[in-house]
Order: sequence, then structure tokens, then C-alpha cells
Amino acid sequence: MTFAKTLTKVIGAATLLAGVVALSNLTARAEEEQPNPTRQQWTFAGAFGKYDKAQLQRGFKIYKEVCSNCHELHIPIRTLAQPGGPELSVDEVKALAASYTVKDGPNSSGEMFDRPGRPSDYFPAPFANPEAAAAALGSAPPDMSLLAKARKYERGFPAFVFDALPVPGGMYQELGPDYIYAILHGYEKDEDPNWNAYFPGHKIAMAKPLTDGQVDYTDGTPATLDQYAKDVASFLYWAAEPTLEDRKSLGVKVMIFLLVLSCLMYFTKRTIWSDVAH
Repeated sequence: MTFAKTLTKVIGAATLLAGVVALSNLTARAEEEQPNPTRQQWTFAGAFGKYDKAQLQRGFKIYKEVCSNCHELHIPIRTLAQPGGPELSVDEVKALAASYTVKDGPNSSGEMFDRPGRPSDYFPAPFANPEAAAAALGSAPPDMSLLAKARKYERGFPAFVFDALPVPGGMYQELGPDYIYAILHGYEKDEDPNWNAYFPGHKIAMAKPLTDGQVDYTDGTPATLDQYAKDVASFLYWAAEPTLEDRKSLGVKVMIFLLVLSCLMYFTKRTIWSDVAH
């Protein structure tokens, strides 16, 4: 009986070990086939991160000249002028809005009519509805206003634990920009324009949208795919979270307040109970 129990335990341990090895092999193979995006350095990362205004302006230029042909950006045009964003001038925003034609109405005759856009209008969608986009492109492109917050990837244990902690390298929330940056670099097969290393299943409906020199920069920044990817990813993160700087500033103030309050409460407790026998 003792020998049988020992043999059963040995077989069970061997089976468990074999399962762990097999799982490790499957994980390694999956990572090889579907790599995680490389973690990038962003100016808006961390507790004190801020957007780079010039980078957001370049990212908007890429969206306007390239991405807006297929993708909707459901945000008011006037947000481009608000503090903590691209901070275009009021005149620039008015001119930009007026360059769009917006359908409005009904008028006094009950008819819809076209008019020049206003800063309070949302960016017009390139297609009337998702069905029209799918009919024209084969698949309806996602709205870009929340894209950088909606796209994630698994970082695994223990990385995802440290991402939530206020430690060096922690408090990491920029998985979306990492993913967008990686997707724009993931077109690695010239013979298959829809093959992407970082997209699930490696088949993406969008062919490679950006190449070196495609968008002209007027501030001397290199017009390269790598720079385009960083700029448009930053802009899309701002579009998804335009009040990031205010949120982080308030968060730091709250943490300082709580720290001071904790110290005051501690010394108050020491003063009140210092003469009481324990």
C-alpha cells in the first residue's frame, strides 16, 4: 500500500511537471507568433507626465491628412484649442471648422441644409454610417476617439501588478499607445499588405497606412514612420483622455493633502493619549 501511494504521488508529480512544461512551450510559441508591443517612452507617462504640445499638433496633422479618410474622430473641434492639448489658436480652430461642411436643420421649411462647420461641431465622419463604411472598405474602421484607451494587451505576471503600483517603472497606463505604435510597425510582409505581427490573428483589414516621407512636417521633425507612429499614438491618447494633465495634477495635490492629514492625525493622537497609561 505504501509503495502504491508513493508510486501514485510520483506519477502525479510527473504529470503535473509535464503539464507545466507543455504550458510553458505553448506560451512561448504563442508569444513567438503573437509578440507583445514593446513598451515605449511617453511624455505623458507617470504621475507627473504631460503632453508634448508640438507632438500633439503633428499627430493631429497625421490624423487629418491620413486617418480621417477612413476613421471617425468623435470629439468637438474646439477641444483642439483647450489647455493641455494641441492648443491651436482660436483663429486656427475657426478656420479648421469652417473647412468642413456640416449637415444641419431642419430649417423653417422643414428641410436639412449644409453649412460651414463651427468650433462646437464634432469632426464630420468620413462615412454616413458604419454600413456605408463597411461597404466601401470591406470592414467598418473603428472610431478613433477612444481607440487608445480601448486597445490593450496582456503583460502577464508580475508586470501587471507593478503597473498599478507607485514604484519605479510602475503606474503604467499607456498600453493603448504602445499597441497603436506597434500596429503601425507591424506590417512586415510586403507580399501581404494586410499581415500584421501585432494584430490578433495577424490579419488586419487596414493596409499599411503610413510610410516614410508621407506627411510633411514644418517644424524640422524627421518625417519617418517611427516618428509618425509616436506622434499619432500620442494624439489619439490625448483624444481619449484630454483632461489627463488636470487629473494628474489633482491626484498629486490629493496625495500631498492626505499625507499631511495623516501626519497631523498621528501627532494629534500622540498628544491626546501621551499621558494615558497603556
